[in-house]
Amino acid sequence: MTDNIEQDRRDAPAVRARHDYAVEVVWTGNTGHGTSSYRSYQRIHEVRVDGREPIEASADPTFRGDADRYNPEELLVASLSQCHMLWYLHLAAESGVVVIGYHDAARGTMAESADGPGWFEQVVLAPEVTVEDHASVAVAEALHERAHELCYIARSVNFPVRHEVSVRVAN
Repeated sequence: MTDNIEQDRRDAPAVRARHDYAVEVVWTGNTGHGTSSYRSYQRIHEVRVDGREPIEASADPTFRGDADRYNPEELLVASLSQCHMLWYLHLAAESGVVVIGYHDAARGTMAESADGPGWFEQVVLAPEVTVEDHASVAVAEALHERAHELCYIARSVNFPVRHEVSVRVAN
C-alpha cells in the first residue's frame, strides 16, 4: 500500500498552492436516548462554515433520513455540478463566448451492496447553456471537456462524471 501512495506522489503534478477548507458537521438528532438503538436517533445534522447560515442536512430518506433536508449524496452531486459550471463560465469568458444562461439537471447513481456499504457508480451532468450568438455554439460545446479536465472535484472522485451537454442560442 505504501508503495502505491509513494508512486502516486511521484506521478502527481508539482503543487503550486494548497487550500484548506474548514467545515463543521454537528449532529442534532439526539432524541434523548442517544444511539441506544438503530431507531432511537434521528439522522439530522447541520453543516456549518464560519459566518454563514448552516445547511440543514440529514441522511437520505432510504437510510431513515429527513426528506426535507439535504443529504450527503445530493451535496456530492451538487459539488461536482458547481465545480464544472464555475470552470465552464471562466473558460467561456476567456474564450469570448458570452453565456447568458446556465442550468444543470445533474444526477448521480449510487449502488448499495447486500451488506450495506454503497458507492457512486457515476454522476451525469446535464448542463443546458444559452449563448448570445450562433458563432459561439461550437466553442461553447467544446469548453465542457476542458472544464471537466480542470474541475478539481471531478479529478478527485473515483467514479465517472459524464456530460450530456445542450447549447442553444438566445432568441
